[in-house]
Amino acid sequence: MRFHVEEVVTMQRAAPPISRRPAPGLKPLAECGAFARLASKAAELDALDRALRQTLPTSLRDQVRFAQKRGDRLVFLASSPAWASRLRLVQTQLLATARALGAHASSVTVKVAPQPPVATEPDRSKPLSPAAAVHLKAAAESVTDPELRALFLELASLAETAD
Repeated sequence: MRFHVEEVVTMQRAAPPISRRPAPGLKPLAECGAFARLASKAAELDALDRALRQTLPTSLRDQVRFAQKRGDRLVFLASSPAWASRLRLVQTQLLATARALGAHASSVTVKVAPQPPVATEPDRSKPLSPAAAVHLKAAAESVTDPELRALFLELASLAETAD
């Protein structure tokens, strides 16, 4: 099929215009207005938390955390009533630091909110005793299924090497 030069030029002009609409699909979170505002507010609160807790003694710093700024009030969470009392003793220092950072605050509120316990995984690698190895070998000898026998013997070998 052959085209004349005039036909090619006409076909190029008739090409559909490029769409200016955004491409379908996912867009970056930074372009989502509500999320961007929320992320910005969270970053501000995180920076204020770090700056305020930096002025506290280390033992107290580990037991309290900044929760929010509500109006002209700084709200902190303490892990126990004792730590809440200690934080109240240094509230003047906290307010001075907040003012120096540009956060206008005139009072500190401390709420007791125990920190969730740290989940510890149980030790699942308890060794088998030599007596258990003897019983596993005896069980292996009494079983006729070769796969089951092999499993019992493998367990018995683990018990022997654990000690």
